[in-house]
Amino acid sequence: MAPFGTVVRSWQHWRRGRDLAVPAGSTDVEDVNRRFLLYGVLPLWVLPGVADWWMHRRTCIEHTTGVKESAVHALMMTEAGLPVAMGLLAKINPLVLSAMGTAAVAHGATALYDVSIATEKREVRPLEQHIHSFLEVLPLAGMAFTACLHADEVRAAVRGGRGPDDWKLLPKPQPLPAKYLLGLGVVIGGGVILPYAEELARCLRARRPLPVS
Repeated sequence: MAPFGTVVRSWQHWRRGRDLAVPAGSTDVEDVNRRFLLYGVLPLWVLPGVADWWMHRRTCIEHTTGVKESAVHALMMTEAGLPVAMGLLAKINPLVLSAMGTAAVAHGATALYDVSIATEKREVRPLEQHIHSFLEVLPLAGMAFTACLHADEVRAAVRGGRGPDDWKLLPKPQPLPAKYLLGLGVVIGGGVILPYAEELARCLRARRPLPVS
């Protein structure tokens, strides 16, 4: 119970450290990679997600694969969202890197299942298939950038960890700026959560039997 209590206490004070600086004008390799990950890969991930939602809408998902496929989309968002949240809030250590790798594999397998469902009853156009390629690669790109920024933690993970703290979910010693986290949350909420919640609600409405007049 003591180790768990230590983790809980550490999260109670997770914003007390000095915010991680991400200099806008720095050309240092580490700064450039972190800047591209935070302000490029993560926000731009929303664009193919919105495009994919629009393709589902155009091909009337609610009248074809319906709730089943939409639920799979929600599962894939969870598989992608949890490791992203961990990477944004938690200290990057072997536990977080292992979770990212596991989630990436699970996301890829679920994406394959998703396409197998869709092609049975719904037209999956070449453009939608191309959009899927971005959605499958971006999680791997995000994980790759994170691994490059924390090569020492990758080495520790391969060796089984240096100690118990490597396998605890701990807050970042230098948290990301609150304004950045809030802005990214708004982007994800408006560009991912709301559209796919609308899709699931639409599918649920279409599944209900029409009232008998």
